[in-house]
Formats: sequence, structure tokens, C-alpha cells
Amino acid sequence: MSKIADYKKQIGKYHKMKPIVTVRELLLIFIGLAPYGLAVNQMLVPHNVVSGGLTGFCEILYFATDRALPIWLSSFLINSLLLLIAWKLVDRRFCIRTLYGFSCLTFWLKVIPIASDPMIHEPFMASIIGGVLCGCGLGITFLNNGTSGGTDIIAAIVNKYRHVPLGRVLFYCDLMIISSAYFLPNVRDIEKVLFGLCFTFMMSNAVDMIMNKVRQSVQFFIFSKKYELIADAINTQVLRGVTILDGQGWYSKEEMHVVTVLAKKNESKKIFSLVKEIDPNAFISQSEVIGVYGQGFDKIV
Repeated sequence: MSKIADYKKQIGKYHKMKPIVTVRELLLIFIGLAPYGLAVNQMLVPHNVVSGGLTGFCEILYFATDRALPIWLSSFLINSLLLLIAWKLVDRRFCIRTLYGFSCLTFWLKVIPIASDPMIHEPFMASIIGGVLCGCGLGITFLNNGTSGGTDIIAAIVNKYRHVPLGRVLFYCDLMIISSAYFLPNVRDIEKVLFGLCFTFMMSNAVDMIMNKVRQSVQFFIFSKKYELIADAINTQVLRGVTILDGQGWYSKEEMHVVTVLAKKNESKKIFSLVKEIDPNAFISQSEVIGVYGQGFDKIV
């Protein structure tokens, strides 16, 4: 057996052993999609504001049929059709997680009633607050390897065969859906289109904020002659791995050792306190890193 074939066999065994999704993830995905349904049914639809994605397209169908076709029903049917197409084209694990995700969203869109009296009476503020709510919910969903389906499925298919960035596909889909709302008789208002774009902008920023805040990590370079004591203290008291790098001061030509640490941002204060206690004259460089995966940090997904 070739090395490549043997590698593929090992990966296949690993996927069989690894659960597709945990109970904790299932629960958080279910909870995370509740604000999405709340934002759509209580803040957007009462003001005739169309959001992006498949839900926005279903809103258009809802308005175009004079509110005869429920948003939850069209969302479930279209998602199911897209998933059938995607089943043979993309990863099966993605399809199973997506099936659960859009089923949860369908549940919330059906259970939460469309308000006759909007929760927030000013449409612009409803779009802003709704975008934040929706983004926070999706951020929780994405952090737990979930998805709400819709244009995510389209983006996954396009990305596999055309190597187009997912963000760009989602942006084009959202732009077309929100802009097309202008041609609906009961929406025909450029302000409502702009409100829909504001909703999408706030949602995207809220998603980024949630995901980056949770995954925010820092990197330390600590220069000290007492590097061994500092490394032991961080290793035993902060419970973080430490790497010692060999270096040389270019001006002094002195050999030195550099303590390198990757830690969560909330652990920074404790690391600074330990270093100050051991060597007040230590030189420290701290920087933020976009993502750290494995060995006590985020899971590689």
C-alpha cells in the first residue's frame, strides 16, 4: 500500500471515531439560532425590511405572496432541496450539521410569531439591534461548528469547484437578495433596502466580534537571565506550555535564552505578575494572534 493510500486510510478511521457533533454543540447551536428567529420575526418583517441570505429570499417570497407563504416553510423546503444537491458534492459531515442547523432555525421561525406590533418601532434601530442579535446568535452557532444553511450551502459548493472565497460568495448573494426587495410592491422603498444592508453589516461585525473575542490569544517573548525560573512558574502556575529559544544580542553579542509562550488573553495579567516577581528587569514583548489551535486552545476543525 502506498503512503498516500495509507494516510487516507488513517484519516478515514479518525473520522469514524470522531463524533460529528457533541451534545454540548447541539444545545448551543439550538440556543444560538433563537436570536436569529427573534430578529427576523419581531424586528425585520414587521417593518418590511429584507435581510440577506436564504431567510431574506424567503422574506421576499412571503411579501410577494401577500404573506400567504410562511417564511419557516419556504426556508425549510429550499434548504432541504439545496442539501439534497449538496449531499453528493460536499462533505457529508457538513451536510449533517447543516441539516440540524436549518431545522433549528425553522423551529424558531415557526415558534416565534411575526409581530403585528413591532418590538422596536423605529425601523432603522430595529435593523441595527436585529443585526447585532442575529450576529451574536450566528457567532455562537459557528463557534460550535454549526451553520444555518441557506447560502452557506451554495458557498460551500461554489468554493469546492471554483475556489472563490466563501465571504465573497455570501456577500454577492446577500447583495442580490436585499437589492431585489426594492421591486416588491409593499417594500418599494430605497430606505428599506438600505436598512437591510445595515442589518447585514451589523450582523457580520457581530459575528466577527463574538468569534474573535472568544478565540483571542496572545504571544509572549520574554528575555531574562532567569528564564528557567520564569518558564517553570508559567508552566506550573498558569499551566501553559513554554518553549525556550536560543538567541544572541546583536549589539552586545551575548548569548541569551528567550521564553516563548502562547496563552489566552485573560491569562496575560498572571504571566506579567509572575515575570515581575521573578525578574523585574525582564524585557517582555506581547502581541495578539489571530488564532491558536490544538494543545489546550481551539480545536482544529
